[in-house]
Amino acid sequence: MRKSLLAKGRSRDAILAEMRDMRGGDADWQGGRVPLFVFKANDEVSEVGKEAFFEFFTENALGGRRAFPSVKRMEDEVIAMALSLFNAPDDAQGFMTTGGTESIVQAVQTCRDWTRKQRKIPTFRGNIVAAESVHPAFNKGAGLMDLEVRRAPVRADLAADPAAIEALIDDDTMMIVGSAPSFPYGVIDPIRELGALAERRGLWLHVDACVGGYLAPFVKMLGRNIPDFDFSVPGVSSLSADLHKFGFTPKPASTVFYRTPEKAAHHGFDFDQWPNGRFLTSTIVGTRPAGGVAAAWATFEFLGVEGYKKIARDLMTFVDAYKAGIGDVDGLEILGSPHLSIIAYGSSAFDIFRVAEVMHAKGWLPGLVQKPKGIHRMMSMLHAPALDAYLADVRAAVGVVRQEGESRSAIKATY
Repeated sequence: MRKSLLAKGRSRDAILAEMRDMRGGDADWQGGRVPLFVFKANDEVSEVGKEAFFEFFTENALGGRRAFPSVKRMEDEVIAMALSLFNAPDDAQGFMTTGGTESIVQAVQTCRDWTRKQRKIPTFRGNIVAAESVHPAFNKGAGLMDLEVRRAPVRADLAADPAAIEALIDDDTMMIVGSAPSFPYGVIDPIRELGALAERRGLWLHVDACVGGYLAPFVKMLGRNIPDFDFSVPGVSSLSADLHKFGFTPKPASTVFYRTPEKAAHHGFDFDQWPNGRFLTSTIVGTRPAGGVAAAWATFEFLGVEGYKKIARDLMTFVDAYKAGIGDVDGLEILGSPHLSIIAYGSSAFDIFRVAEVMHAKGWLPGLVQKPKGIHRMMSMLHAPALDAYLADVRAAVGVVRQEGESRSAIKATY
């Protein structure tokens, strides 16, 4: 579709009215009917983040070093606080990015360039070995850099299988990956076992904690069973974690960290062979909103450890009720043993994708897993008020599908 720019602009009120009218066809995320994409702790946290974002609405984080030292200070302090949270060594380093994909792509690029230096092969193109449940961003990054990604089958409990990963390692392997947790199943991979494998084989282990990084530490503080996944594991070389997921900060905001300055030195882009002199960035993008930095800093300062622990307690109490409610529906079962708030459930008694279709007709945007087939939800406190309505509709949908007998779904799993 092509549209021409108007010869004369319209009024602000008319524009906003049309935007709000367009939104009428969107999924009801505020009512907890969207299983991903949006996150919320509570209204107060959202307002703090929004106010901080708009306080620095015009500034550009690209200019933090030269024009906006306030932005640079906030970015440095967010990184410092996060390094402490993830039990990093004193000389570890980190960077803010605009999202999980950028964090992962930069970790892959940093590993590649570090590996080239170690091997003294400037054109080296290696491979990455990970579980089949690892995020597609690794394939996106590998595609950009002409690298190979090898995906190993997961264990019966849907966690990464270190033995299966090791079986795919060869002389060209440069990185192995573990997830904390994996997006499809919400299961934290055995990072300690992967760390031992990385040390034994002399490989870089990246932990993709984009989903759980800013939730798991606080859930662990509550005494729940959260396996070690961060720099407390000796073999971990780098870690990515999204602030704009369960850090509950406005988008775009993510982070990536490196155990040593030597590895972190390969992260940035530094170029001076053009008329304007040195061009130095720590992100793939150049311009990025300073509001994302400011909102992350303000959210950290507003919540502190106790604030995040309270959110974690409330969220996990809700997740417990959600899992219990799903388990009470005859024929449904939780896939694996999820550690946080990503839950997938399936059925061996009927077509679970057909259940998703019936739920979609009731206004619930379906999240799906295709192997094994299941309904998938990544939940924050947005979903808590809708729990009873959701479970009631699940029970009704299962009843419909059971009555249909041999009917089969047409829906496909799509992120």
